[in-house]
Amino acid sequence: MKHAALIMVLLLSVQGQSQTAKDLALDSLYPYKKAALRSAILPGLGQIYNSAHSQGRKNAYWKVPLIYAGLAATSYVLIQNQKTVNSVRQEYELRMGGNAPSAPWTDYDNAALISTYDQYARWRDLSILGLGAMWLFQIADAAVEAHFLNFNVSKDLSVIFRPKPAPNGMLCSVHFKFK
Repeated sequence: MKHAALIMVLLLSVQGQSQTAKDLALDSLYPYKKAALRSAILPGLGQIYNSAHSQGRKNAYWKVPLIYAGLAATSYVLIQNQKTVNSVRQEYELRMGGNAPSAPWTDYDNAALISTYDQYARWRDLSILGLGAMWLFQIADAAVEAHFLNFNVSKDLSVIFRPKPAPNGMLCSVHFKFK
């Protein structure tokens, strides 16, 4: 009996809002999963997909060059750091084999080469993280934008603030309604 009363109180205290058939139809038109998957396959494709399916002034074509610029910059830094890591490693291996220092590394002793190798290897690893972050960011951007394509931003919205007394203080509820 106690459990039934507790369940009844919990069910009555939970407020829910269901989607209308119109909302479900709009969700099926602009699924955020499609946009995210398309951006995961080819960067910027989700943004193009969102622009093609948007109504009004919500275009995301302008983001595609920024995405490719960010991916190109992080890729360039990654490649340069990897080239330097390989060059320092090769120079160190040549010195350990008894060869004389080569032209770009003549000012470095063995300890400086090891320190330089560690520094550029760390930068290379951070470049990999930056490339991955850029990739994930553009996927998230496409998914969020697809999710908000039908977000109502009309000027006919109003907010109603209703404070209510509660046993332990005040309870406030905010309702958003169309005029």
